[in-house]
Amino acid sequence: MINKASAFAALGLQEINPGAWCSDSGWGAPDNARAFDAINPATEQVEARVTGASAAEYQAVIACAQRAALRWREVPAPRRGEMILRIGQLVAENMDALAQIVALDTGKSLMESKGELKEVVDMATLAAGQSRMLYGYTQQSQRAQHRMYDQWLPLGVVGIISAYNFPAAVWAQNGFLAAIGGNSVIWKPSPKVPLTAIAMQRLACQAMEEFGQPGVFSLFIPADNAVAELLVADTRVAMISFTGSSGVGKRVASIVGSTLGRRYMLECSGNNGCIVDETADLEMAAAALAFGAVGTTGQRCTSTRRVFVQRSVRERLVDLLCQAWSQVKVGNPADPQTLVGPLVDAAAVDDFATAIDQACQLGGRVAFGGKRMPGNGYFVEPTLIVDAQNHWPCVQQETFAPLLYVIEYDTLDEAIAMHNGVVQGLASGIHSTSLGNIERFLSASGSDCGIARVNMGTTGADVGAAFGGEKETGGGRTAGSDAWKGYMRRQSVCVNWGKETAWGSKFTFN
Repeated sequence: MINKASAFAALGLQEINPGAWCSDSGWGAPDNARAFDAINPATEQVEARVTGASAAEYQAVIACAQRAALRWREVPAPRRGEMILRIGQLVAENMDALAQIVALDTGKSLMESKGELKEVVDMATLAAGQSRMLYGYTQQSQRAQHRMYDQWLPLGVVGIISAYNFPAAVWAQNGFLAAIGGNSVIWKPSPKVPLTAIAMQRLACQAMEEFGQPGVFSLFIPADNAVAELLVADTRVAMISFTGSSGVGKRVASIVGSTLGRRYMLECSGNNGCIVDETADLEMAAAALAFGAVGTTGQRCTSTRRVFVQRSVRERLVDLLCQAWSQVKVGNPADPQTLVGPLVDAAAVDDFATAIDQACQLGGRVAFGGKRMPGNGYFVEPTLIVDAQNHWPCVQQETFAPLLYVIEYDTLDEAIAMHNGVVQGLASGIHSTSLGNIERFLSASGSDCGIARVNMGTTGADVGAAFGGEKETGGGRTAGSDAWKGYMRRQSVCVNWGKETAWGSKFTFN
């Protein structure tokens, strides 16, 4: 069950909430004149209001973040990791209340909301461990009595711009690594999901207070794009990590790239495909595809959008997918039986309907679903479209909805070519029991995506792996592996510990 009053009280949320926090002025006073609505997608009701951060508040946030960065970089990295671990502990301690806030914000089921928050906890644990392993390399110098090595140093202030679909996890993936690297963090979440960000910031504030490290994490929720771009254009912000659409990502890259020395990291659109060959376990494939296409109402950047099925098993796979789709309960996020909640807003419903209409006009057929569900909330039916063609505009674009196109193929090379024949390059998969087909898909001639999965869905992030994609997905990497390096600057060091130096014998000194 969702008890809004209890969850709000546990996390310090109000009916009107300030949209900015920095260590100097704290939360400030709520201002109804500048407030915007936090709308529950499952009911279309206003759950609270949030004061949009002003340009003046942004200036206060960046000033505090700069000062905090100067202090924080002097703190030993393992100690930084301890503070991040504490944030994870606070999230775990407040899991039930936080999950209710995520559900109110996004429409996710309580189960999925807790799954996202568990990722925050896991990311805190990973970052805390990584804080003791910010390794450089010792190298061999060509000069006698010299030592060379690499080291990694903080950038300064890191700005994080996150999307609505994972309002807590994306902040953790980026912010926790940035923080262990000695950077302060300014978070600009999507205004579609402001309550989760405010709740998470309040827990970060508690950890910062306990550790005597104010200002490492700041929050900035503007109501309009003009104020939001202050963060992107500010040369005092050394790096911008952006998660969202490729269109906005291109603008972020253009603005940040116009000032040399600053960095951007992009996690943009995915249009993820999965190949199902004639040797696949079709029941396992159908279950994995159902989760990949329908989980989080298809609102994951890794959601499965396209399935390429070998012609000989196409009919059986479609039948199994329809069976799976029919067992997915769509509805109230508070219902324990619910697997799928609503889309985020009315515009997302319109995009869903437009894509289906275009596919049907081009010759596709709806094998399951295809409609908006009656009643309040932005609920739609999980939808399967067969007889699709990879070159159709609706298939080439990413539609953030539970919508899967089924495309037939004859040869594996044909399937791989179609799979790679989109501008996005995030997640990919193959279902097969043929070692040759699997290895072909994983070879340099196979998937061109940043993530490849075998006999799995395209969704489901493991925090231990680097997360990100190629082409118009942006090329960024977050979470595990060596992704921490993206939030630090590399320095090559050479130390002369001997008595000789270049041209030393050519000079005489009194």
